[in-house]
This record gives sequence, structure tokens and C-alpha cells, in this order.
Amino acid sequence: MPTITINVGKRGITEGLIREINKALEKHGVVKVRMLRNFRKIVGKDRREIAREIARHVDGKLVDVRGFVLTFER
Repeated sequence: MPTITINVGKRGITEGLIREINKALEKHGVVKVRMLRNFRKIVGKDRREIAREIARHVDGKLVDVRGFVLTFER
């Protein structure tokens, strides 16, 4: 089964993004979240800090941070 990748862009971490991540976790069990360049410019936070922020909102656990790609699993 392919791994689902969800991109975080200039809109940032929204309720819709969190819903999309949770829906993908429910269906596939594993989701990769890629922080796009325009998102990183706007936020200006450390990538691990962003990872923890997203992890607090999703119904899964953060298992890996590689570059600007976060992996969550349920």
C-alpha cells in the first residue's frame, strides 16, 4: 500500500489540514507530511517545533523527522 503524503503550504496548520491528516491516518495508518518552502518562510520556527505542534493536534504519533518530512502513524 502506498504511503500518503500531505503538503503543508502557505496556509499553514489549519483545521482542514489536521482533518486531512487524521482521515489519511484512519484509512492508511501511516502519513507523511511535507513542509513546503513557502510554509517554512512564513512560520520561521524550528522544524522539530513545528513537528511537535502538528503532533499535538493529530490522532497519531510522530515517528520520524527527516529534513522537512514528518512521518506519523496510528
